[in-house]
Amino acid sequence: MTQKPTRKRPAKARAQTKAEAPESDGAQAGSEKLQKVLARAGLGSRREMEAAISAGRAEVNGLPARLGDRVTAEDHLVFDGQAVAVPGHVRRVLLYNKPEGEVCTRNDPEGRPTIFDRLPPAGDGRWISVGRLDVNTSGLLLLTTDGELASRLMHPSSQIEREYAVRVLGEVKPEMVKAMHEGVMLEDGLARFTDIQEFGGSGANIWFHVVIMEGRNREVRRLWESQGVKVSRLKRVRFANVFLDADLRMGQWKDLDQAAVDALAAQVDLPSVPVPALSGKLKEQTERKQRKRSGVGAARKPDRQRHKARLRNAAGRSGPGSARRKVRR
Repeated sequence: MTQKPTRKRPAKARAQTKAEAPESDGAQAGSEKLQKVLARAGLGSRREMEAAISAGRAEVNGLPARLGDRVTAEDHLVFDGQAVAVPGHVRRVLLYNKPEGEVCTRNDPEGRPTIFDRLPPAGDGRWISVGRLDVNTSGLLLLTTDGELASRLMHPSSQIEREYAVRVLGEVKPEMVKAMHEGVMLEDGLARFTDIQEFGGSGANIWFHVVIMEGRNREVRRLWESQGVKVSRLKRVRFANVFLDADLRMGQWKDLDQAAVDALAAQVDLPSVPVPALSGKLKEQTERKQRKRSGVGAARKPDRQRHKARLRNAAGRSGPGSARRKVRR
């Protein structure tokens, strides 16, 4: 009688609970906890992955996964029936200047251009968008190969600041500014700007800079609309401690360096992870795609010289969202 082949179990540090499975006890060299690997692959937060493993949604080497399983690059992972590549120990973050007209989904049923069609190759990983900008909003969009970093930056509990340049059409009265600063009840809950500042303009078109602490759908537009004011242009200029480079044209991107990536990760209590150096075929493909995108028209900017000076000097502010020139609270 032929003996039935056995499947390889994942590297073990078996335990009943997470607390009973310390990373250093019995861990195979180079292995990591399964929930950490799945989170880094962009499938959700560590806590969400722990719940998914407990619910039987993950397999390792053909066997149901359990909390406490540790895996290496040699293990075969499946999540919700789909194979998952084990992401490497690198963290790449891309700053993209999104034009209007592009959507942030990977595939659009209406056939509109998507940001993922425009981006450089991500190497062994895949690009994960840190939140979204709607089709009519332009500006700073971060993407990363580190799913856990993306998940933490997007989570409301992280209280990450997002700053937008907003051009509005119509008169903005002091009581409107006061209401949006103190909070307005929208259909999906209370929303408010933590900072509102006038930034020039002419006639009926006035530019403001606003800061908001979450990323609900069309939240900036809806807050202004609650006051009967129409938003005619919306551009994100900052996310956390990352500012849109005034010299980065629409449709172009740049990789954040090690210091910038570490500073961003530190805001959500993640340790430093190496930023890979681009080389060989990956470097060639990235440079070729960047040259192709360099023909996209340059962004129009409100009060361009003041805007560029503000972005250059922003790092000297006392802290995120700190007061610049306060207006009509």
